[in-house]
Amino acid sequence: MRLGVMFDRGLPPEQLIPFARELDGTAVDDLWVVEDLGWTGAISSAATALAVTSRLRVGIGITPAPLRNPALLAMELANLARLHPGRLAAGIGHGVRDWMRQVGAAPPSPLALLEETITSVRGLLRGETVTLHGRSVHLDGVSLVHPPAEPPPVLAGVLGPRSLALSGRVAQGTILPEGFSPEQLPALLGHIGAPADHEVVTFIHLYIGPDAREATWDVAVDQAGFLQVRPEEVVMASGSASEAADVVRQMWSAGAQTVAVRPFGADPLSHVTKLLAAL
Repeated sequence: MRLGVMFDRGLPPEQLIPFARELDGTAVDDLWVVEDLGWTGAISSAATALAVTSRLRVGIGITPAPLRNPALLAMELANLARLHPGRLAAGIGHGVRDWMRQVGAAPPSPLALLEETITSVRGLLRGETVTLHGRSVHLDGVSLVHPPAEPPPVLAGVLGPRSLALSGRVAQGTILPEGFSPEQLPALLGHIGAPADHEVVTFIHLYIGPDAREATWDVAVDQAGFLQVRPEEVVMASGSASEAADVVRQMWSAGAQTVAVRPFGADPLSHVTKLLAAL
């Protein structure tokens, strides 16, 4: 059971260094960085976080496949994996379709693109020479000069049943977005249908304090729109420290190997400190 913490996309990028250093001195296992349109790049964020820490695993959640040529993505991931062996987890996903359309990168078949991207990136990271002429990815005898001795795990950040099944087939783990409940996890795991060593990472918002209901409402409304559910159905680790810790424990018990909390508010790491004390 791993505990991760997300560096929220809304935080100023210059806060990443002190944020990562402070987490490195705690019992937290992972630091997760994100890549959303208009915010920050995940590769540069991961490189920065890895360079200023010595213990944390840094997870990328996620790089959108439509924005990343798989050869270049594998080059970047291999570089980080060689510089920081055993401390990188690479998430790749469809990307938000509206954002992909905004930049002219919406693929005709998101499923095909994701499968071909993950398959080719994993092959390149293993040191293979990859030739793939798929529906979206075209590589002809491509290989890495410096493949990592310890390839980082490649996870799929996905949501729908077909994408979850794809993740179970071709990825080494699955990243689930914020908002799901422990009771929903078994059904999602059923769609994945992966072996026991397939890592399931669940993101979840974190806010501890007596004002949790008011403070989390706007976040719940925003995530509800993404998940197409009612705001009341968006599950968070919120309320008192013991209540938040109970939700994290329930996620672990329901089958998530890694729970990555997404703290928000004026002092996000204070919520992490309270959660760790309660756990």
